Amino acid sequence: MHWKELYQLFLNELTLKYGMDEAVAISRLCFEEMAGKDRFFILTKGNEQVDITIETAMLHGLTQLKNDVPVQHITGKAWFRNLHLKVTPDTLIPRPETEELVQQAIDFIEKENKKSVLDIGTGSGCIAVSIKKECGQVLVTAIDYSKKALEVAIENATKQQTPITFVEMNFLEEKNCTTLPIFDVIISNPPYIPIAQKDLIDKNVTAHEPAMALFVEDEQPLIFYEKIALFAQDHLMQGGQIFMETHWQYAYEVAAYFIAHGFEARVIKDFFDKERIVAAIRRQ
Repeated sequence: MHWKELYQLFLNELTLKYGMDEAVAISRLCFEEMAGKDRFFILTKGNEQVDITIETAMLHGLTQLKNDVPVQHITGKAWFRNLHLKVTPDTLIPRPETEELVQQAIDFIEKENKKSVLDIGTGSGCIAVSIKKECGQVLVTAIDYSKKALEVAIENATKQQTPITFVEMNFLEEKNCTTLPIFDVIISNPPYIPIAQKDLIDKNVTAHEPAMALFVEDEQPLIFYEKIALFAQDHLMQGGQIFMETHWQYAYEVAAYFIAHGFEARVIKDFFDKERIVAAIRRQ
């Protein structure tokens, strides 16, 4: 099979499932990441024969895509801000909303010259690595309950040359948190989707990303935010700030909880005009 034929096969098959625009984006990503061939190569040298080993791998990838496997899990990589990071089924795939969360934190760190950051539920390490990469002066600690996720985060931090202290920890168990120091900034993209809403989430997410990083019990949808608020009373510097990604339906409820516990809090809308981020400041 020639490169042009293989590329057209990807477009034809994926357009049926994802539509033309997304099919083009996914196809380009697969060809660049899996074969090192960009669109210019396909246009100018598309009549060259594809190596059989590469062809086999690409066709297998196409089958996976048609079966709802995320393209990031096929290539093993995802872009986050300006970083090319490893992702696996043990980590969430970084999303644009989380990039906005990180930008809010970075703006505060740089403006106030803050020195220490805690990332709760680091997953792939995208938040911690981005902050350390862009704010080299800060000391970053990142925790996660999943050992396999931490292995991915450590690999990403090593590749990006961003020294970070990683700790395997169940944040919901308060006794574990006593070992952590006081921080200037706390940031988190915790699980926040109630299990009752699972059927509303795309199949390629629910079937291929870690449930423990996505869902919370219906009876306690704010459990992580409640724990963060209590933790921050003893582990956040006066004048420090917390940045959290939230479910848009619960953002004002999260902010109200922090206000009730002595923080100043505000809700920030994302690019899609949804209430996605809550920022809380400790004044006392």
